[in-house]
Amino acid sequence: MPEILASVLDGLLIGLVYGLAAIGLTLIFGVMDVVNLAHGAVIALGMFAVYFLFESGIHPYLGLVIVAAIGLAFGVFVYLIAVRPIIDGPPLMTLLATFSVSMVIIGVGTALWSTSPYNVDFPVKTLNLFGYTVTSARLVAALAAVLVTAFLYTFLYRTTLGKAVRAVANNREAAELMGIPSQQILALAFGIGTALAMLSGALIATLFPFTILSGGIYELKSFVASVLGGLGNPTGALFGGVILGLIEGAVAPFIKVSWTNVIEFVIFVLILLFFPTGLFGGRR
Repeated sequence: MPEILASVLDGLLIGLVYGLAAIGLTLIFGVMDVVNLAHGAVIALGMFAVYFLFESGIHPYLGLVIVAAIGLAFGVFVYLIAVRPIIDGPPLMTLLATFSVSMVIIGVGTALWSTSPYNVDFPVKTLNLFGYTVTSARLVAALAAVLVTAFLYTFLYRTTLGKAVRAVANNREAAELMGIPSQQILALAFGIGTALAMLSGALIATLFPFTILSGGIYELKSFVASVLGGLGNPTGALFGGVILGLIEGAVAPFIKVSWTNVIEFVIFVLILLFFPTGLFGGRR
């Protein structure tokens, strides 16, 4: 039982980081109805961004602010170049566009950094939490995910710009009639979603080794967490990530690690069948 509880606690902490990754995915979908297939590649970019900042002498946690700024700028750039010209076209067009962006990122990343594993090697302490030993890196990553989520919630519900994002998500045409520049807001939303993805990648890089291909599995986990929480619902995505992490933690002592992904995707299919809008409802 102590081993199970310790595994569940680890799952809870990493689940919060999964939730942060899922929020970036579901925010973009909720605002502009775009399924971002470049999400995993962007997560990998966040891993490399914090790695190179660390190699240049910047502590990984201080580098998170820089990674977020890079992610915001990169997201706006991708939106303007790849998404905006086809935003009102068939959904397949945006899927292909974001998939192409993903392939470009992976191709360039492979050419520059190969597929050899990298590691952000900085001192990590162990802490006693509720009688169980956890690494400080996992605890800080989980707290950072919660703080970023709280900041995003405050931005969306307490600021004029955030309310404009919600207005465009609810009804773009009506928002334009009220004088809201929808294209700028869409670019901002895509930038924020990309920044969240890169931040989650940076946090994951402080926990595990990574390659340019590592974002793929976290992209799939983001889809599962988003569906669990309800597509378009950022708060639900966070809870979806926590549920995903708890499931991983609960089953880890009993089965091989390779089977956890199978269980997650079985749950993914069951949720789609019986709860099409997710456990917490769709767009909020």
